[in-house]
Formats: sequence, structure tokens, C-alpha cells
Amino acid sequence: MMTTRLIKALTLSLALLLILTVGHPIASASEEAEQKDLVEKSRMTLDGFETDSNMAWFRDHIKDAKGIFIVPQLLKAAFFFGGEGGTGVFLVKDDKTGEWSEPAFYTMGAGSFGFQFGAQASEVVLLVMSQRGVESLLSSTFKLGGGVSVAVGPVGAGIEGSTAMNLSADLLSFARAKGLFGGISLEGAVIATRDEWNRNYYGKDVRPTDILVKRAVTNPHSANLRAALARTVAGKSSPGQTATPTPN
Repeated sequence: MMTTRLIKALTLSLALLLILTVGHPIASASEEAEQKDLVEKSRMTLDGFETDSNMAWFRDHIKDAKGIFIVPQLLKAAFFFGGEGGTGVFLVKDDKTGEWSEPAFYTMGAGSFGFQFGAQASEVVLLVMSQRGVESLLSSTFKLGGGVSVAVGPVGAGIEGSTAMNLSADLLSFARAKGLFGGISLEGAVIATRDEWNRNYYGKDVRPTDILVKRAVTNPHSANLRAALARTVAGKSSPGQTATPTPN
């Protein structure tokens, strides 16, 4: 029994180590370069969702979102025990002007137990549909599925006009995945601010409220991401883009 428990504990540790090592590099020549790279990858993820034929519902309803959380790479690994993690950016829309805020950096992580094997890398986007959802992300740490509801958004071609989706959820999740898992569940995932990344990107200590609500800081590097988001909301494709299928 002790040997079995030890094997399971080591397996979980290795899975989480893989996620943390790949998702969060131990060191880099420039901390700011990491943040800029993530912002650019977030733009690429958004462009991929915009042109994906299976994301028609996403494109039609992104205009209704109060905020958007983009994780360019959510890594998941499992051998009985499992874990997943990644870093993303959160932007909030101004209800009066329709303009999007600068990005704030967050991590997303979760552990799971059950009969599961495999590995998966996913691009994940959360549409934040309610003010409660926005306010939850302004806190340092919160858990999805607690006081904030999360539902899987509809994916597939030919569902643009679908009205069956329960829009009462605070957050709707969408994922494009490669790997051995058949799906992705974010219930129970923990989202936390990456204060050091926000500090590196904006050059001083800032809280999510300073970035997303007060809009007290700016970084011109985020212009491409915010422009891509504005185009998607307006229903305009990026120049030279064509529809692409979801990755297999």
C-alpha cells in the first residue's frame, strides 16, 4: 500500500513539474521579453479562434462579453493523478466607450484524480459575461465553480444562431486542443494574479484594478492584441486570414 501511494505521489509531482517547467521557464535573459512573448501569443490565439470555422458562436457573442481571459498554452498531464497549468492575460471592456484595457497577467492551474492517462496542450479563452465574473478576476486568487459559475461554450459549425446556450454563466470557456484527452474541464481551476509579470511589463508595482479599472498604466506593445480584439468584436477578420479548422 505504501509503495502504491509513493508511486502515485511521485507521478503527480512529475506531472506538475512538467507543467511548471514547460509553462513557466526557470529563467530567461529578459523578464519583460517573456511578457511580450505571451501577449503576442495571446493575439495569435485570438486570431486562431476568430478564423476557426468551429468558433462561430464565439465570434457572434464576443461582443456581449465584459472581459476576456486568454491562455495561449494550457498544459495538462496525467497518470491517474493529473495537473494542468498555464499563464494568460485578462482584458476588460469599458461599458461606455467599448475600448479594451491593457492586459493583466494571471496563472491558471488545477489538479485532478481519476482514471486518466495522456498529455494535452490547449489554447483556452474565457469570455467573462458578467460583472461578477470581472470582479472575481480583480482579486488575487479565486476558484472557478465556487461563487463564480463557468460553463463550456458551444463549439461547432452551423450553430451561429443557437439560442440554447445558458447565458446565465459568469464565464464561458472555449478551447482548441491537441493531445490524448477528449475534452477539457475548467471546473475547480484556480486563477491567480502574476504580480511580478505585471510589474515587469508596466515598470512598477501595479494591481489588477490599476490596469483593468483605473487604467493607470500603459504599454504600447499591447496595441496589436487590443486591435485584434477590437476587430474580432466588430466582426472584421485580420488582413490575409482565412478560416481554419480546430487542431486535431
